[in-house]
Amino acid sequence: MTTTQIAFLKGHGTENDFVIVPDPDNAVDLPASVVAGLCDRRAGIGGDGLLHVVRSAAHPEALAMADEAEWFMDYRNADGSIAEMCGNGVRVFARYLQRSGAVQEGDLAVATRGGVKKVHLAKDGDVTVSMGRAELPGTDVTVTVDGRSWGTRNVSMGNPHAVAFVDDLAHAGDLHTGPSFVPAAVYPDGVNIEFVVDRGPRHVAMRVHERGSGETRSCGTGACAVAVAAARRDGADPAVTGVPVTYTVDLPGGTLLITEHPDGGIEMTGPAVIVAEGKIDSAWLETLNG
Repeated sequence: MTTTQIAFLKGHGTENDFVIVPDPDNAVDLPASVVAGLCDRRAGIGGDGLLHVVRSAAHPEALAMADEAEWFMDYRNADGSIAEMCGNGVRVFARYLQRSGAVQEGDLAVATRGGVKKVHLAKDGDVTVSMGRAELPGTDVTVTVDGRSWGTRNVSMGNPHAVAFVDDLAHAGDLHTGPSFVPAAVYPDGVNIEFVVDRGPRHVAMRVHERGSGETRSCGTGACAVAVAAARRDGADPAVTGVPVTYTVDLPGGTLLITEHPDGGIEMTGPAVIVAEGKIDSAWLETLNG
């Protein structure tokens, strides 16, 4: 790593921001210490996570998906831990592929640890991701912040979410550290926790603590989980009504549109922007690698 300069880009989706490391042949070693250093906002490039761009055929975790999707989003949280999926990350990942010339406007497939995701790059700049179906495990948890407690809806979007409907988003506290929840055994590997208020018909606002990253400006899978939980609360489950339902979800970094269809399929639409590119200093990178 001391002799080869490594390219990077910086991008965001509704201000959920990422360091992007293009590495088609999976030749770059990215241990947790390196990822955490790159994502450090004061001593590194800064980001809520890292998008490692690898051809599926070159990565052992994605090899089985290579026939469906040429590219694998090897996603890492800001602390270097591995995550199953990131909805905003998929949009930014697709935007990078378009910028690099690997794909054009239209449809493509992206392999993730949460399965293959179908993506549409629209002419207006928005990106729509087919996020798959939500799972609703039967065991929910109680979340507590500053003496207030709420029951939550347990929603899996390939990664775990606990959705709490509250009266005021300020009640979520600072969200720098994860709110406590019981029973802890429901989420042995941690959980993303969303706090949600109503803004109008089919319109909500949220804040989120993402495991491994703290509070982020946006969370795509979290917005999907929130829309699913809101639809059940509002008696608008498309599997029951037979009618698709769309929620506008306001996040600190922007707005996402989430549509759930009667077959359970969920689509997320929002912006994705590449803001910078450059080279990582190889000598500095070596210090991160220990």
